[in-house]
Amino acid sequence: MSNAAKHKTAIITGGASGLGYAIAAKFVENGIRVILISRDEARLKVACQSLGPMASYMPHDITRLDGLPGLIETIAKKSGNIDILVNNAGIHLKKALLDVSDEEFQQVIFTNQTAVFSLSREVARYMQRQGEGIILNISSMASQYGIPFVIAYTASKAAIEGMTRAMAVELSPLGIRVNCIAPGFIMTDMSSLALDNDQERKQKVFSRTPLGRLGKPEEVADAAWFLVSDAASYITGVVLPVDGGNSIGF
Repeated sequence: MSNAAKHKTAIITGGASGLGYAIAAKFVENGIRVILISRDEARLKVACQSLGPMASYMPHDITRLDGLPGLIETIAKKSGNIDILVNNAGIHLKKALLDVSDEEFQQVIFTNQTAVFSLSREVARYMQRQGEGIILNISSMASQYGIPFVIAYTASKAAIEGMTRAMAVELSPLGIRVNCIAPGFIMTDMSSLALDNDQERKQKVFSRTPLGRLGKPEEVADAAWFLVSDAASYITGVVLPVDGGNSIGF
């Protein structure tokens, strides 16, 4: 491990559980300091206790856009540098298209897309002054093809992939790489609950996934670590599916 790696700092939104926690654990394992951001302070405390002294947290609702500049300024002063931003936080809505209200649609878009843009902009301003940085967005297989009953979520994640490319074109000349991961069906509490209660959907998932199993959060974390590491120094603007081949399965 290089000395530089020991002093890198990563902000991870939604890092108290699931994929965000797995990514945080992988970063800590590789000498990256992590700052977890979430609305749930109790879960943040538990996560940081588990991750150890390389992890800290700041409770914040990222949809409070007016608080984001101050949040980033506080983190920058506290840590001395912000090297990595992982935009992992998001909300889900499973509901038939015809039953989704305008308010419900806008809430998902606001949380999963608008807040991600605003936070990324504020972090990018800091990274520009710093002369380098990495932004990693978390999309979803829902952006790769049509899945029923997740219209708002799909729209938000498709936007994240488009923003990844647009951000990469503008920010890469400033030394800021921007990439994205599109996880497939990953073994989390949320996915397990959903699939265990819907055997038909579960069978469909397995039948069209060439690797024939659910992914592990650690496998998404491995991909995240690669994309923020020096091994990916010439990679920017990509969307990497981590889905066992589900998006190309038949």
